[in-house]
Amino acid sequence: MKTIFDEVTRVELNHRLDHLTSESERKWGKMTPAQMMEHAARALEMATGRKPMRQAFLGKAIGWIFKGSFLGEKPFPQNSPTGPTLIIKDEPDFESTRERLKELIDEFHGLGETGTEGNIHGFFGPLTGKQWGETQYKHVDHHLRQFGL
Repeated sequence: MKTIFDEVTRVELNHRLDHLTSESERKWGKMTPAQMMEHAARALEMATGRKPMRQAFLGKAIGWIFKGSFLGEKPFPQNSPTGPTLIIKDEPDFESTRERLKELIDEFHGLGETGTEGNIHGFFGPLTGKQWGETQYKHVDHHLRQFGL
């Protein structure tokens, strides 16, 4: 399973981001390229511990039902639901948002598994460092594929 903690994978994601443009057409969903990058950046802020989260009550109640598919090898499905803190309503500046996302990918990579161990996911609760590395790869990959990258 790919993880952002792998150097080759980190470089691959940043390279794919370099090919995204403000005019890239989405294949599904509603977000613009800039909104997608801000969305991914906010998820990485949660994963790094920069924006500590508490597990939502709904996640405590039913998260265990979905956690296996969230953590598994299978890519995230198109039009998956997202938490309210990750919904982007405004239109961020494209270039500065891309740079912020790339910096967060690099920061996350630098923390490694031990630096993210136990950070709280807003729906699934505490994740291991390994789980964070894999799920954040799956998340960024999902949204890059959304724009054909």
